[in-house]
Amino acid sequence: MGLGGGTFLTQNKVIPGSYINFTSAAKASATLSDRGYCAMALELDWGVDGEIFKVEVADFQKESLKIFGYDYTSDKLKGLRDLFLNATTLYAFRLNSGVKASNAFATALHSGIRGNDIKIVIEVNADDGTKFDVTTLIDDTIVDSQTVATSAELIANDFVVFKADSVLAATAGVPLTGGTNSTSVTGTQYQTFLDKIEGYSFNVLGCLSTEETIKSLYSAFTKRLRDEMGIKFQTVLYNMPFDYEGVINLKNAVTDSGAIPSSLVYWLTGAECGCAVNKSVTNKLYNGEFTVNTSLKQSQLEKALKDGELVFHKVGDDVRVLEDVNSFISPTTGKSEDFQSNQVIRVLDQIGNDIAVLFNTKYLGKVQNNAAGRMSFWNDIVTYNKQLEQIQAIENFSSDDLIVGQGSDKKSVTVTNPVTPVCAMSKLYMTVIVE
Repeated sequence: MGLGGGTFLTQNKVIPGSYINFTSAAKASATLSDRGYCAMALELDWGVDGEIFKVEVADFQKESLKIFGYDYTSDKLKGLRDLFLNATTLYAFRLNSGVKASNAFATALHSGIRGNDIKIVIEVNADDGTKFDVTTLIDDTIVDSQTVATSAELIANDFVVFKADSVLAATAGVPLTGGTNSTSVTGTQYQTFLDKIEGYSFNVLGCLSTEETIKSLYSAFTKRLRDEMGIKFQTVLYNMPFDYEGVINLKNAVTDSGAIPSSLVYWLTGAECGCAVNKSVTNKLYNGEFTVNTSLKQSQLEKALKDGELVFHKVGDDVRVLEDVNSFISPTTGKSEDFQSNQVIRVLDQIGNDIAVLFNTKYLGKVQNNAAGRMSFWNDIVTYNKQLEQIQAIENFSSDDLIVGQGSDKKSVTVTNPVTPVCAMSKLYMTVIVE
C-alpha cells in the first residue's frame, strides 16, 4: 500500500502510483481478480491477540475450535457461519483481548474466558512408570496428548504453552483459571484495527458496532482510503446514513434473544464481498440463522430505498434483499444515480483495483513511457475490458474509445476508459393488450 493512488484534479502527483477518476459520462496480467475477501473487528472469547489473522472458509469449517475456541456448530459462531455462507476469506481482529487463563502446568495460548474451559489431565504412563501422559482438553474434547518424563519436554499446542519448570504429578484434571475478556472496547481498539487493516486487500469491510462514533470512524476511513489512496472497497454499517457509494447502510435489525441488533451485518458483509462483479445481491435469499425484523410497510420500504438504506423484506415465507443499494442519495452531474447501485460500484471498484495492480506490478518502473510502452498498456486494458464484457459486467465497449496517452510530464500516463456497467433486472413494466 506504499504506492500512491486515489483520484486527481490535475496531473500534479508526486508519489508513483495509479490515480483513477470515475465519473458518470488487480492482477499483474490483464485478468479479473477474485472476490470474496472481507475484514471485520470482532469481540471474541478466544483468538489471536493484537494482530490481524486470516481465516479461510475451509479453515473455519475444519478448525474453528482452534481459531475461535468453539466447535463449528456452537451458537457462539452463528454470526460467522452467516458470514461464510458467501465469503471465502476473512481478515479478523479481536477487539477484546484480556488476560490469559493458567494453572500450575500451562498458560492459555490466547487471552479470554474460553481459556477457563481448558484443563490439563496427567496420568502415569501404563508402559513406563517413569513417564507421564499429559492431555489437554477443552470442555471434554481432547485436543492434545503427549508422553514425557518431565515438563521441559512438553511442546506447546494450539491451546496452551506448558511451563517448563513445573513438576509433573498425576491429576484427574486441573482447569486453567483467571482468563478474561476485556470489558472496555472503545474507539481505540477499533482504530488499531483500521490502522492494521489498511495494509490488506479486501472487497468489503463489516462493522457490528451500533455506536455512532465508531460508525462515523469507519465511514471516514472508507471515504479516505477510497478517495485519497485509491483503495476500493465498500463498508457495511448498521443504521448509518452517509450519502456515499462506499458505505452500505443496513436497515434491518435481528430479533434473536441475546444477539446484537446489527448481527445481520455478518451475512450482508459476506454476501456483498462474495457477489461476483457481474451479479447483484438484489432479491437474494437470506439463508442465515438469525430472525430478521421485516415489519416494514410498502411505504416504509420505498422510503428506505430513497434514503439509501439496504433493506430486507418478506416474500412469502422467505426473507430477501429488496434492492442492492448503498447510502449514496445525492446524484450530481459528475456522479449519477447509477452510483447508488452496488453492482455498478463493484464493476468500477474491480476496474480500479485491477488496473492499478496491473500498472503497479507490470509497468511502474519497468516499461518505457513511449508509444510502444503505452500501446502495450492499452492492449492490456482492452483485453481486460473485453473480459468484463464477455461476462456481461459491462456492455458496448469500444477499444476506439479507450485512450492511453502521455501525461503532463515524461513519467506520467493518462488513461480514459469509458465503460457502461450492466445491472441485473429489478423492475418490470408490462402492458397487456387485449384485442
